[in-house]
Amino acid sequence: MAIVLDGTPAAEGIALGRVFLLDWGIPLVPHRAVPPEEADREIGRFEEARAWARERLLETQRRAEERLGRVEARIFDPQILMLDDPEVVDGTVRYIRDHRLTAERAFEWRMLELQAQWSRTSHPMVLDRLNDLEDLMIRVLNRLLGKHDPMDIQLEHDAVVVAENLTPSLVVQLDRERVAAFATDKGTRTAHWAILARSLEIPAVVGLGDVTKHAREGQQAVVDGRIGRVILDPDEDDLRHFQERVERLRAWAGELELIAELEPVTRDGQFVELRANLDQPEESEEARRYGADGVGLFRTEFLVVGRHTMPGEEEQYEAYRHVAEAFAGGAVYIRTFDLGGDKFPMFLHMPQEENPFLGWRAIRVCLDEPALFRTQLRALLRATAHGDVRIMLPLVNEVEEVRQVRALLQEEEHALEAAGVPFNPGYKLGVMIETPAAALEADQLAPHADFFSIGTNDLVQYTLAVDRTNARLARLYKPFHPAVLRQLKGVARAGRAAGIEVSVCGEMASNPLAAFLLIGLDITTLSMAWPSLPEIKQFVRSIRAEDARRAAQEALQAPTGEDVTRVLSRHLADTVDLSMFEGKWSLSLSP
Repeated sequence: MAIVLDGTPAAEGIALGRVFLLDWGIPLVPHRAVPPEEADREIGRFEEARAWARERLLETQRRAEERLGRVEARIFDPQILMLDDPEVVDGTVRYIRDHRLTAERAFEWRMLELQAQWSRTSHPMVLDRLNDLEDLMIRVLNRLLGKHDPMDIQLEHDAVVVAENLTPSLVVQLDRERVAAFATDKGTRTAHWAILARSLEIPAVVGLGDVTKHAREGQQAVVDGRIGRVILDPDEDDLRHFQERVERLRAWAGELELIAELEPVTRDGQFVELRANLDQPEESEEARRYGADGVGLFRTEFLVVGRHTMPGEEEQYEAYRHVAEAFAGGAVYIRTFDLGGDKFPMFLHMPQEENPFLGWRAIRVCLDEPALFRTQLRALLRATAHGDVRIMLPLVNEVEEVRQVRALLQEEEHALEAAGVPFNPGYKLGVMIETPAAALEADQLAPHADFFSIGTNDLVQYTLAVDRTNARLARLYKPFHPAVLRQLKGVARAGRAAGIEVSVCGEMASNPLAAFLLIGLDITTLSMAWPSLPEIKQFVRSIRAEDARRAAQEALQAPTGEDVTRVLSRHLADTVDLSMFEGKWSLSLSP
């Protein structure tokens, strides 16, 4: 009987393969004391293991840069820096000298201490750092214990790698031609290894909770990285749906250039702007190939994740310029640093908070850290000279926040003018609507913003008080909840009244049923992960905007999210073959 597990989508794509259970853990270290005269020898062994681990990591980083690019290769910087961190090195040496421990026991003790300190928080970014720490422990301890390199893993073809968690160095060293997909108990979409999986275009689902307990070696498995689902022992219907989906994707891949050239226009003539969400500058070329009209959300956190130092103005400028020039003629919406919540750079002292998603994050961090924010604003202003770059502020709740940013921008404009540095003074500044406060105050925010971009992921979780990263609450995360629909309608109305563009850049944009609703609410600019663009474009071309408006009006009267879904599906059934988009029609989108 098939076992269906739902988690968090971490890398797009769908794959079928055989389970490879990866026993990836910290080796058992025996407790053994050494006489004082052997302390120097143990310290020497520790130094040799560190040097060996550093060389292996640098080699892995070089390999990653060759395969994926310089930005992705930087993911290994935290581990390399950790090897020289005084907290790690001095603490280990102290345990060897003061407690007469072997090098492996002293290193284990020190790393477990750090692990305990960092584990006191539930911040996903700190958990990602713990992931790096565990990777380092496994490498160094195996070297000190004289065991084989745990990175030497032999896979069969079409392996679905199932593990409690993974690490960046492991993902890079696995044979790409043999890996079909990844499925893990733990992990986040922002984990370093998950970012690499996306770059390698390997489907991945994280946060499954107990997939390692349910999975068996060699068991057949389907991994759907679009909706965050894993099916173990799929039945005939599951396999048939999978095969239909794969064939459809292959057909689209073969027609990609043709689809990319098609206009995203409904059957009754409504143009729908389709843009891409990007995590890295290098994704811009693929997004264009998949038919993106522009960039609706360029996340800038890649510049700070895992960094011990603040990114400089020139580095940021080059990244923003890269995307602007890749989309010459198209709008590029660049979000200012959305730090806090689940993204914590190492160079900022982030407070421990009971509710980090309700705490010091996004625009609040930027306004409180002017050195960080002003550097980014200068880089963004300079990038406006190379294209239609628009600045987007995350988690805005109040008009005063927008006013403060405009004042900072004005100061930086004057500085650039005085220095003779070119920029486009006609750039646009807009806000993301991500909280009920912003949605309810949209008519007050609109006169101060050049555009609205609705971040449905956060808007849904804040409206329903449901953590979108909590797999246990997935059934309660309902983007089609009537309260969400009413806020979408209100924001769209406020935007139209003010004459500014309203777009959606959250996960709803990549769901055909939700896209039907959004178009019906007259939100006709959608931004999504670029692999979803061909499917949504085909969907847009198969519907009528007038039908979507009638469906949306009826859906607004529905009492539950399930009723909303039924209303939308019923209106579509007469004109669209819903099986074309099977897998995207669940009652609630994956968080």
